[in-house]
Amino acid sequence: MRRDITLGRWKKYASISQQLHITRCVTSSPKSYHCVPPQHPPPPPSSLSLVKFEDCKHSKAVGFESSDPNFSVRPDGSVYAEQEVANLSEPIQFMVTARGGHDPHIWETTVKLSNPLSREELKQKGGKIQVIKFPRKHQKSSSANGLRRQKRDWVIPPINVPENSRGPFPQMLVRIRSDQDLEKGIRYSITGAGADQPPIDVYNIDPVHGKMFVTRPLDREERASYHLRAHAVDMNGNKVESPIDLYIYVIDMNDNRPEFQNQVYNGSVAEGSKPGTLVMQVTANDSDDDTTANGMVRYRILSQTPHMPIPNMFTINSETGDIFTMAAGLDREKVSQYIIIVQATDMEGNLNFGLSNTATALISVTDINDNPPELTARTFSGEVPENSVNVVVANLTVIDRDQPHSPNWAAQYRIASGDPQGHFLIRTNPINNDGMVTVVKPVDYEQNRAFMLTVIVSNKAPLASGIQSSLQSSAGVTISVQDVNESPVFPTNPKSIRFEEGVPAGTTLTVFAAQDPDLFIQQTVRYSKLSDPANWLRINRTNGQITTMAVLDRESMYVRNNIYEATFLAADNGSPPASGTGTLQIHLIDVNDNAPVMMPKEAQLCERANPRSKVNITASDADADPHVGPFVFELPSYPPSIRRNWTISRISGDYAQLRLRIPYLDAEVYDVPIIVSDSGNPPLSNRSIIKVKVCPCDDNGDCTTTGAVAAAGLGTGAIIAILICIIILLILVLVFVMWMKRREKERQAKPLLIDPEDDVRDNILKYDEEGGGEEDQDYDLSQLQQPESVEHIISKPVGVRRVDERPIIAESQYPVRPSLPHPGDIGDFINDGLRAADNDPTAPPYDSLLVFDYEGSGSTAGSVSSLNSSSSGDQDYDYLNDWGPRFKKLADLYGGGEDN
Repeated sequence: MRRDITLGRWKKYASISQQLHITRCVTSSPKSYHCVPPQHPPPPPSSLSLVKFEDCKHSKAVGFESSDPNFSVRPDGSVYAEQEVANLSEPIQFMVTARGGHDPHIWETTVKLSNPLSREELKQKGGKIQVIKFPRKHQKSSSANGLRRQKRDWVIPPINVPENSRGPFPQMLVRIRSDQDLEKGIRYSITGAGADQPPIDVYNIDPVHGKMFVTRPLDREERASYHLRAHAVDMNGNKVESPIDLYIYVIDMNDNRPEFQNQVYNGSVAEGSKPGTLVMQVTANDSDDDTTANGMVRYRILSQTPHMPIPNMFTINSETGDIFTMAAGLDREKVSQYIIIVQATDMEGNLNFGLSNTATALISVTDINDNPPELTARTFSGEVPENSVNVVVANLTVIDRDQPHSPNWAAQYRIASGDPQGHFLIRTNPINNDGMVTVVKPVDYEQNRAFMLTVIVSNKAPLASGIQSSLQSSAGVTISVQDVNESPVFPTNPKSIRFEEGVPAGTTLTVFAAQDPDLFIQQTVRYSKLSDPANWLRINRTNGQITTMAVLDRESMYVRNNIYEATFLAADNGSPPASGTGTLQIHLIDVNDNAPVMMPKEAQLCERANPRSKVNITASDADADPHVGPFVFELPSYPPSIRRNWTISRISGDYAQLRLRIPYLDAEVYDVPIIVSDSGNPPLSNRSIIKVKVCPCDDNGDCTTTGAVAAAGLGTGAIIAILICIIILLILVLVFVMWMKRREKERQAKPLLIDPEDDVRDNILKYDEEGGGEEDQDYDLSQLQQPESVEHIISKPVGVRRVDERPIIAESQYPVRPSLPHPGDIGDFINDGLRAADNDPTAPPYDSLLVFDYEGSGSTAGSVSSLNSSSSGDQDYDYLNDWGPRFKKLADLYGGGEDN
């Protein structure tokens, strides 16, 4: 679209209109149009503007519609104001829609009305675009001059630029002019995003002629509009006109395909759903303008797999993408999943001009309980041994076509009849849905030889509405009971009887007989004793009669709470033999057969009678009430000294006190007899002895240590034990003294650690041939060899003797050492050996340097006499005097002796 805009001075109440010329042609996009300046005279002054529409097909029936109810468009394109416009200070903008007579397409353009110049002023200024004045409205002025002029401003309508234009670029959009360009030189510029702000250089302007260009194709999806400001200055940079806003709208082109949010959509619908049931929704987005056909997406179903029961089981809302069921007949057992290919097309679904994309919708048919379980047979059978528990006796199989391992598939079994006692229970196998008939209560062959059960099967989930239960959901189950050899049973177990203790041996107590449950088999039962802790009882092997073998004693350790228990075994002669056990409980009634026993057995009293000198005594009885206390305590009349020296008084029915009758009694241990009687009928008595230690006491009434020892008295056994301990202690001391003396002797022996033959001091070192010096070419090697015998040493000519030769003198005798010295004397042995060697002048210095007869007359190596000691100052050699006689010469030469 190209427009020439004239910038003029504003005039009060003046108005302009513009004539828009729209040419419609068939192009790649129904929205593409091109506007050119009109070539015909303007409309009558009463109209505001003229919209010219040209159809390439020369259609005469063209209708116009205005989006603003204040303005209308006539069939000839004239724009009229339907009512008075009160405010013209701001531009007025609205849309005009053109529709062809036989063409379904719609074209739109924008009309912007602002405060214009009059036609006369525009002609005087030489305006290049044709304008139409608004109908003038005169007002009375308060001044004498009449109308007052207002400041004029720029008049720029919005600029529409299609996106993705192919150019050529730069492409002119609009020309901006000021009505002062005839009087002075004007320079134009633009600012804002797209000019001097990012994105930069999208638009530029000819500074001299005011032509504004776009430099490259635009992308509406990247930026839909631009807001620029145009400036006009003179040659000196002074502002000529106030800046004006330029609005550039990028016209959308259909250059983007609809994009589904997901390539695969998952949905589900229950089987048996009615037509019109919502299944799922698919959504596609189009980056184009959704207010135009470019971004209006429509949906349709391309294919359905499988085509069962009909090819069109589903339909889709073309605008929302909602998928609904279209027909009845969804059956999960036949088709569990449908694959739907959905297509989304823009341009409101126009397949000729719109762009399309596809996605996949996976529709799973969910299960409902529309198939009741069906038993595979009308009758089932099984067998069970009698007295068995938790045994599976029959297996019921069932068929259910619903979703496996779901509540619609899981079977529940119920026994409708045939088991009033509740012997059986049917459990469901969770893996294969079978019913396992299980015995939960023992069955008796003698009572029921067979069971006829009626079983009904159903699902955990209730059947769907309208589904009838299958006739095969019930069946009969026949269970046969197998007879087995049952164990004999004691009718009363345990059996309890009562007898007084002390029953003599051979007494018949009772008959403990068992019964054989096998009524249809004649068998013999034999009895035996299984457990008899005290071995008091005997049972008759044939009839189970119990007799005693010993006296029954209630006070026995095998009696608990007055009850003695014994266990007996009853076994039949069946095949295989079976046996049962029975327990006999004998409740023993107490009799007074145990005399009381006094406590304590020992006590302690002061030798002088005082209130605190007393002994509390009591008694115990193994019998039970009433054959125990209260007890009677008394002193015997013989010997007379007992009652003369002692007295006893009763405190309560079970306690009494023993005291001294006389003021003083010698410290000693006294045996005081006391007679104790229980309350039995007749009563039993017992004479008991209590040992009373009489001792001297302190002020508190307690026995002193000396007194306690004296009172205690040592018997013959105690004295013998003390003597034996003393003798053992003396023997141990004697053994220790002898061991110490023996060890001291071993220390004085000072044995050597090694054998004398291995002593290196008794050997003569033998060296190899050393030879003479470097200049010695003729020397006697015999001088360097080890002499072989004493004669050789004697016959040796006079000369220099080697210091390592053994001198021919009498050698000192060393003490004989044992071959195995004591390990503790190693240190003594070493010290003694050193002292003997130091004090022996005949011992050769085996650790000295060898002296050779001839070394040669000289050496090419030079003298070492120039080597000096690195030590500074005098060194003390007095310590050589402590090294023994072999170092005496060195001590005399270097030591600090009297010669110095």
